[in-house]
Amino acid sequence: MSENGVPPFGTSRWPASPGRLVGVINEHINRFHHTGVKGDLDALAAKYRSFGFLLTPRSRHLMSERPGAAPTLGCTANECAVFGDSYIELFGVVDPAAPDPWHAKTLADGFWILNLDTDDPAADSARLAAAGLPASGVHELARDVDTEAGVRTMRARTVHIDPHSTPEGLLGLSQHRTPEYVHQQRYLGHPNGARGIAAVTTVVADDRFDEVVDRYRRIIAAEPVLEGPVTVLAHKEIRMEFVRASAAGEALPGEPAPRASYFAAMTIRVDAPDRARRLVESAGTQTRSLPDGFSVSARDAYGACLRFVSC
Repeated sequence: MSENGVPPFGTSRWPASPGRLVGVINEHINRFHHTGVKGDLDALAAKYRSFGFLLTPRSRHLMSERPGAAPTLGCTANECAVFGDSYIELFGVVDPAAPDPWHAKTLADGFWILNLDTDDPAADSARLAAAGLPASGVHELARDVDTEAGVRTMRARTVHIDPHSTPEGLLGLSQHRTPEYVHQQRYLGHPNGARGIAAVTTVVADDRFDEVVDRYRRIIAAEPVLEGPVTVLAHKEIRMEFVRASAAGEALPGEPAPRASYFAAMTIRVDAPDRARRLVESAGTQTRSLPDGFSVSARDAYGACLRFVSC
């Protein structure tokens, strides 16, 4: 574990930071790439199916240990709820004897991963380092996936940001090289009517709040706006919401606080919240009313409070 409670991830040889984070890193980062929730994959996938998500078939990860290295078969696999432009990755360790190049075994269950979409990970890695936020360089990721034309290899590139700098979780920038193998049309029809990730809510320790908000402000080139206890950064299809830990009870009533800072919630756009709510409750999960929809507690969703709102 790192000193802020976030386990190491990817390469452990982080370049030195030149100091305070400066400058806009990439004004072209316009949407979420994916979020990631870890747990026992059988139970985790079953739970999210009970919420009405249609998941892709299970797929093993091939990951590079360091930039420039070839991907190798790791210990983890995933099943995903895909939306055509972003997705929720449900992942877990499925072969404890296999290599663990990205240190997944050190992660507790929970909502750990947020990756933003980029079209130039190498350039962004350099921009991050120049701005004062150490980054890993470009890692290669692959998975064999089933398609209607047979098994194909999905490929992506990812830049990890030094987890010592991100107390809330594991933050990265990712680029699909073969998006057609991930966002297949046959997996977009979710029974709950889900259409995409509308927002991610992060709780931040009070003494690090300004630092964390400023980091995201520079990464996505957005200015903060106050909405009650929530500070919002919105740019194109990205909406990031930040809550001081001292105000978490007001913004996220009844929700657990696993660490001082943490990814706390995802807001999911659905066609009809009332219909989605009936589906979730019929499977035995309690819900809470929201002004524009409903929520499922992080206690019932492996650490990610899920908010379902109208498209």
